[in-house]
Amino acid sequence: MVRYFVCLIIIIIIMSDVQGFHINSPLIESIGMSMRLGSPVYLKMESSQPSGSFKIRGIGHLIQQVAGSESNGVICSSGGNAGLATAYAARKLNIPATIIVPSSSPKVVLEKLQDHGASVRVVGKVWDEANAEAVRLAESENLTLVPPFDHPLLWKGHSSLVHELKAVLPCEPGAVVLCVGGGGLFCGVVQGLDEVGWGHVPILCMETVGADCFNAAVKAGRLVTLPDITSEAKCLGAKTACSQAFEYSKRPNVISELVTDRQALQALELFLDEERVLVELACAASLAAVYSGVVQRLQDEGRLRKPLAGPLVVIVCGGSSINLAQLQHLRTVCK
Repeated sequence: MVRYFVCLIIIIIIMSDVQGFHINSPLIESIGMSMRLGSPVYLKMESSQPSGSFKIRGIGHLIQQVAGSESNGVICSSGGNAGLATAYAARKLNIPATIIVPSSSPKVVLEKLQDHGASVRVVGKVWDEANAEAVRLAESENLTLVPPFDHPLLWKGHSSLVHELKAVLPCEPGAVVLCVGGGGLFCGVVQGLDEVGWGHVPILCMETVGADCFNAAVKAGRLVTLPDITSEAKCLGAKTACSQAFEYSKRPNVISELVTDRQALQALELFLDEERVLVELACAASLAAVYSGVVQRLQDEGRLRKPLAGPLVVIVCGGSSINLAQLQHLRTVCK
């Protein structure tokens, strides 16, 4: 009992260093996924965060560290979720927010950004082009640049997710599943696992075909810049992963896998039926690890233990670029 309280105090001390705007998100068991896998599956419900995704953890932490109340404002390039987290945090701090989005961003994202009081500008076709404009404006207008995934303060904020898992899971995970865009969540999870003594736990990194810069880098043994983003999972749409994510990919416990847009959509719909939660296509890439049998295949290949040494934890990263109209659109294009 004494040992338990000592561990709890240590976790509280570590968590106190990450003061952001996020909530301690629910961890729930998925009966449907557990039955499919044959072992317990827990869902870390980042979809319940105030801005709609895990992004508020890192971005909230970064903004509090680098942008005070006297700031001229913050600026972020985003396909949706990073921008929403930036707009949310800026509204809470009562400072201006400018969000540069690519033209591929759904209308629902632009509307939500404006609802938070952000100034929204549409620049370029993909995130990389929007980011170039954000960097330019940050310098010319003296704004605080908020990177969506490539910054140590972001990773520190995201690591809080793992400390929450440590506080409530009965044992260490058998594996952690997450989706990768630019690699910010992945970096934060790796750091968090190291901090709580779980650095050896397998991490399954999921992407969709056509938004797979991380997988391409893993296969090539170097960072790769995709010629274009052809997946409908636009929030995974960084053309190049951050260098720290690539360095972490070299660890023997990191596995990179792909699913198609169609498989991600099927996972999205199954998740909606079973868990009554609607998430965006990018998030569904991680759900497809179970729904499409990726985890089961890796077990058959001997790349993951069968059965797993502990519960499978799937990070439901969430996302706000989805509504009924967008779901109907995805059903017509994800074939």
